[in-house]
Amino acid sequence: AADIPCSAYRSGWSNPRIEWKFQKGSSLVLFYYGGELTEPYKNRVQFSPTTIHFSTVTREDTGKYICEVVGDNSQIAKSEVNLIVQGTAAPEPPSPRGPALPPPP
Repeated sequence: AADIPCSAYRSGWSNPRIEWKFQKGSSLVLFYYGGELTEPYKNRVQFSPTTIHFSTVTREDTGKYICEVVGDNSQIAKSEVNLIVQGTAAPEPPSPRGPALPPPP
């Protein structure tokens, strides 16, 4: 699981509009837009104004998450978080070589 904060969120703004984008390499994905999560995220992400919460993450989720908040008076605040997911989903099989032996003298 992972939580990504939206530090751009300002509680004092009236009725702010929040958008999340996910950038991986040169591609940009709209993640949360128009008040709802987009596919394929809606099944495993919970949205709140200050944080998005992933119930599961994979290496595919590694990238930059951009939170953009737009206020009623056209103020814009933006924050970015780099998420790095390490490791693989499945545990690696044990090495077939057995325990390492000390090098011969």
